[in-house]
Amino acid sequence: MEHFDVVIVGSGHGGAQAALSLRQAGHAEPILLLSRDRNPPYERPPLSKDYLSGEKPFERILIRPEAFWNERGITLRLGCNADTLDAEAHSLILSDGGTVTYRKLIWAGGGDPRRLSCSGADLAGIHAVRSRRDVDTLREELAAGARQVVIAGAGYIGLEAAASLTKLGCEVTVVEALERAMARVAGPELSDFFAAEHRAHGVDLRFGTSIERIEGEGGRVARVVLSSGTVLPADVVIAGIGIVPAVGPLIAAGAAGSNGVDVDEFCRTSLDDVYAIGDCAAHANAFADSQVIRLESVQNANDMANVAAREIMGERTPYAAVPWFWSNQYDLRLQTAGLSAGHDATVLRGDPAERKFSVIYLKEGRVIALDCVNNTRDYAQGRKLVEARAVIAPDLLADAEVPLKDML
Repeated sequence: MEHFDVVIVGSGHGGAQAALSLRQAGHAEPILLLSRDRNPPYERPPLSKDYLSGEKPFERILIRPEAFWNERGITLRLGCNADTLDAEAHSLILSDGGTVTYRKLIWAGGGDPRRLSCSGADLAGIHAVRSRRDVDTLREELAAGARQVVIAGAGYIGLEAAASLTKLGCEVTVVEALERAMARVAGPELSDFFAAEHRAHGVDLRFGTSIERIEGEGGRVARVVLSSGTVLPADVVIAGIGIVPAVGPLIAAGAAGSNGVDVDEFCRTSLDDVYAIGDCAAHANAFADSQVIRLESVQNANDMANVAAREIMGERTPYAAVPWFWSNQYDLRLQTAGLSAGHDATVLRGDPAERKFSVIYLKEGRVIALDCVNNTRDYAQGRKLVEARAVIAPDLLADAEVPLKDML
């Protein structure tokens, strides 16, 4: 049995940042960074963009060079998961049969890709875009001649993958159960703009329908049948329909939570000395009217990691960061600040035809979020409006000649 002062489960952005933050804050005791992935910590957003398209080699998406972790006294245990947690004994039983004990535990387990549940979902050729292994397998199939791709889900992952695969010469169809693209995270103005952009690049978008079943030949995907009855030929199917939080051992050990695991403003779970951060951590978010939500973003993972590390080091700083997100599709960079859910009005700032504009979301007259396309200035300045919940006249917000910083 090994003992570590801090054990971190998960080597994504949150887990890696937690280890870095502890060391930067002067923590000198042993740290274990446990990962079911067989690779050193790496960035996940490029998986559906630069890495899938082949524009970035794996070495360029590493969070730190592999030797860095050992130099900082951070033990990496790769290809190994935490199977069972004994919260009273402060111990974990690992998938390799070993047991480790801890003083503090940070759970940064993220989530597993939500799988398609239709008939034929077990055929070869069905992929997620969640890990290096996922993308490497997909790239191998493309190199072997796969060209007809059906993507389930028109969210960030689905549309980013569509853009990357189109660049590689694939015929791409995106199937979305809702009536527009990115409907869960953006308003109609942005949805319509990105839908038009994808169609201009040859992507076939099918809204208001879903995959009824997948048919195969020789154990491999051959075609997709939609709920509308349409049959689409397919060499490859990609499921971009979200994640299932990977918190099983925490819940089994008695941690509170239904959609992920519940944490307080210091990222503490209901279990003593156990923290949770990132995609799997459900928290009351001030920018969602204090509703308990999970945020699946690099920003959230990193900020929560810093909060948990500081709390472990005796410095209590509650989580209060403005949520932000980004997405690269073709030559478009979408930057989002705040959460637009529940908005009751929008303001269009700039002209979408010029491929540089912003959509500002209001609720009861207050700025709650911005979507900025190729408009970094609006994004940087608009975050302050979101943070302040500023009340500004819509006509003024719509005037692209007036900098947002002048409105605060």
